[in-house]
Amino acid sequence: MVRRNLFKPPPPPDADTQAPAPAEQKTRFPNTGAMSGVKTTLKDVASNAVRDIATDMIEEAGPKDRLAFGDADVATLVDSIRAHGQQVPIMVRPLAQKPGHYRVVYGRRRLQALRALGLPAKALVRSLSDEEAILAQGQENTQRLDPSFIEKALFADALATGGYGPDVILDALAVDKPMLSRMGKVTRAIPKPVIEQIGSAHGVGRRRWEELANAVRKGNVDLTRIVSGLDLEGVATSDGRFDRLSAAVTAAQARDTTAPSPALSIALADGTPLAQVKDTARSVTLKLSKTETPEFARWMRDNAKAELTRLYEAWRSDQSSD
Repeated sequence: MVRRNLFKPPPPPDADTQAPAPAEQKTRFPNTGAMSGVKTTLKDVASNAVRDIATDMIEEAGPKDRLAFGDADVATLVDSIRAHGQQVPIMVRPLAQKPGHYRVVYGRRRLQALRALGLPAKALVRSLSDEEAILAQGQENTQRLDPSFIEKALFADALATGGYGPDVILDALAVDKPMLSRMGKVTRAIPKPVIEQIGSAHGVGRRRWEELANAVRKGNVDLTRIVSGLDLEGVATSDGRFDRLSAAVTAAQARDTTAPSPALSIALADGTPLAQVKDTARSVTLKLSKTETPEFARWMRDNAKAELTRLYEAWRSDQSSD
């Protein structure tokens, strides 16, 4: 897929940038209205037209493209800005319903550092629609901050939940449809609170996240329960927390295969045995009693295809709505 870069290269790395800007990236942008708005934004960026705005007039609502910043990250930036000043402006957009107030488009970490210092924010003020703001936020951070795979996946999930269409999400993250689908499979399988406990995990690539998600789906693993017993807060690094969780899931799968679940007996309200469910490493077997409930056993045999298909479709619907 050919993509066209919407952003001119950002200014050279300075005291409050994290890393040199990566090489220009071709992006796809089918939405001409949004493209026009972002092009206007980029011309304004190039002209370096900035304003000083009190930080208490700037809100931080909206989808987040990064997991929470650590205190150490903000403290480092505070020291840098104290010594050298704010070298790179943030971008904000005015709030029509609150004159004189703004909402940050990108630069949340810089905004936190400036608040800690009690300094006004040097900001580019642009009148952007929600869609244009998302595109500007996603592409600027992709080029400057190099978010991890899981941060991009969470951002995509937040955008989809917020009602943004696939085309906007693809352009905001500069990814293709297969990659967006893979991100969705990961965020559907791994609960957001678990991901937030692990953190950005920059050293963990897409493949390992997918392997963890596949293990959760295939093994019917309760990640929330596993995480509660791991003391992830005691692990210093985000990558280390991922490694500990991955090892725990592997161990849980091994226990499940070596120790089959006991058979589940199902009885009616009057105590009449109805069925027995056996769970092994390779199959789940449903056994009906022709002695205790012969009529139901015959009915189930005759209607098994329709009933099992109905149950399967209900299960699929529950999975897609998670």
